[in-house]
Amino acid sequence: MRFFSRANITAALVSGALTLGSGVSLAQEDTVEVKIPKNSVLSDGVISKKEMAKYLVIGNKQLAYLAENATEEFAPELKSAGQAMPSAWMLMSDGITVKKVSLDESAEGAPPQIRIVMFRAALKSIARRGKINAAVIVYAGKLSEDNPQEVLVLEHEHRLGISATKIVPYEVQGEKVQYAEPVTNNKPFQMFYDDKRQAPSTS
Repeated sequence: MRFFSRANITAALVSGALTLGSGVSLAQEDTVEVKIPKNSVLSDGVISKKEMAKYLVIGNKQLAYLAENATEEFAPELKSAGQAMPSAWMLMSDGITVKKVSLDESAEGAPPQIRIVMFRAALKSIARRGKINAAVIVYAGKLSEDNPQEVLVLEHEHRLGISATKIVPYEVQGEKVQYAEPVTNNKPFQMFYDDKRQAPSTS
């Protein structure tokens, strides 16, 4: 099983060379300014470094839990003969319940890159109302036009101030999907906050 190096994956992520099945580069979308939800535990803007460290541990554990559930549910898409279409999941405020996000009929027939933008908009609307703790959008693509390595991409965010893209090389072997070591990079906030300055981890 041959995977490209972490350096190659990181370079592709930073340069924006990561492509979906159609060969179209995926660009990050701008967001519209919306204030932090009033019912957020951090809405008063006052938090100590010790509290923030505790919250970040909780946030990372919840993101790992959400990513594990989403990856498991998305695996059949990777094993299917056709192109894997993007999907999204959210972790509800109880920190346990994971729900899949559904798009309306306007997404019917939309290409993968458009569906990703639609998922970002849908999750942003839900996140800004304080209904969820975390969200993830999952899709598959190739490392670049020159590097045919297939990768699973997870765009995930947590309301406690974590926003990252995880790139996981994979290979389908029979009925199993084999994953290699992921590469994780910070990404701009697109769901819970408008920019890094609003995120509680920067307070």
